[in-house]
Amino acid sequence: MTEPKRVIAYGIFSGGLDSILSARLLLDQGLNVRLITFVTPFFSARRGQESARLLGLATRPVDITRPHLAMMQNPKHGFGRFMNPCIDCHALMFNQAGQIMEAEGGDFLFSGEVLGQRPMSQNLQALGIVAKESGYAHRILRPLSALRLAPTSAEEAGLVDRERLLGLSGRSRKPQMALAESYGISEYPSPAGGCLLTDPSFSARLKELQAMSQGFKSHEIEMLKWGRHFRLPAGGRLVVGRKKSENEVLERLARPEDRVLFVKDIPGPVSVLVGGDESDLDLAAAITTAYSDTDPGGSYEVRVLHGDPITSIATSGGPKGQYAELMIR
Repeated sequence: MTEPKRVIAYGIFSGGLDSILSARLLLDQGLNVRLITFVTPFFSARRGQESARLLGLATRPVDITRPHLAMMQNPKHGFGRFMNPCIDCHALMFNQAGQIMEAEGGDFLFSGEVLGQRPMSQNLQALGIVAKESGYAHRILRPLSALRLAPTSAEEAGLVDRERLLGLSGRSRKPQMALAESYGISEYPSPAGGCLLTDPSFSARLKELQAMSQGFKSHEIEMLKWGRHFRLPAGGRLVVGRKKSENEVLERLARPEDRVLFVKDIPGPVSVLVGGDESDLDLAAAITTAYSDTDPGGSYEVRVLHGDPITSIATSGGPKGQYAELMIR
């Protein structure tokens, strides 16, 4: 006799405690659990990969940058407190995971979502919208809150024992922490920090970029993660490094059409000017000087790397505060 087919569950795995516990509940039922961690410019696979090791599993990184950036232009259900389109994002993830599941002969999808944990994106209505718009409404299981939600096709078909799932709800994490302790899981990431779109400073920069440009580009988004940002009068964006490691990153990210500035023979930042005209370039040189180890009123030479040859701009030092109104906060 042939052995029955082992049930295959595909999990959207962020690497947070909830997703760890959801996967563990299904592993306890003897299922073949396969983890997917999505990648965009706003979140990476690193946390998911580290947490998967706690389960003795690996997670598959899947880059969804292109459809995610397209969705970000006009999310159907809008943004959260910052630039986080959580409902649309979750629907997109389930759709992408569902396509992988179908292509590989899987049985259902799951996630670590908990009913009511996030009032805007994990209330009952939002969970229903995500499921419906993903295209896989009846094949999405949320193991931590399953007993408070309608049974899925996997439960109805007996692929999963519903009685061994949980009925968690609300914002308290004490039940998850107690469950983790019972499993001997003592190290796991904090709930926050996984997505840059929930970071106030990054969101302010991204919102300003969206208002000033036609669509997002990956290299522009990567630049938003580093340094101080200034919007100059003629439309240029100036990024000023805050320390040596940022200077190195900014030099690497600068494109041939960008202008890289630094004060000759003086410790200080590397700055990158994206766009703008010659008046912006002069202002960029002054700002770069102000953030260097210069004396107010002194005369300095700012080197400008933009193709070949290197050019220079003569400028004077001044207080940083005079440029505060140009900073994107």
